[in-house]
Amino acid sequence: QIQLAESGGGSVQAGGSLSLSCSATGYSASRRTCTAWFRQAPGKEREGVAAISVGGGIGYIADSLRGRFAISRDKAKNTVTLQINSLNPEDTGMYTCAAHLSPVSCATWSQYNFWGRGTQVTVSS
Repeated sequence: QIQLAESGGGSVQAGGSLSLSCSATGYSASRRTCTAWFRQAPGKEREGVAAISVGGGIGYIADSLRGRFAISRDKAKNTVTLQINSLNPEDTGMYTCAAHLSPVSCATWSQYNFWGRGTQVTVSS
């Protein structure tokens, strides 16, 4: 059973940066695993932000967020980090870590079926 726990959220001013961390347990070295970050802004649907293959380290960033968001993983520590730069108020929302074991692209957002509880990010202008 995969379990995910997020940390690193908080309140920041526009223009600042945050590093969100997702710690995972239950990953198996023998199974291809994808880990992703989703976010949900107030009144909006949840959207996929970034994803990475835990084994190969290949990362994907949503088209509209490239340039400000970066995703990385530490295989030894089973952590995935989302770096967000140049934050703006539109980045406010609940950021949630998720994982899936399906043999499809890590950017296939609909496949994610293991979820953390999320960490809140609030950006003030």
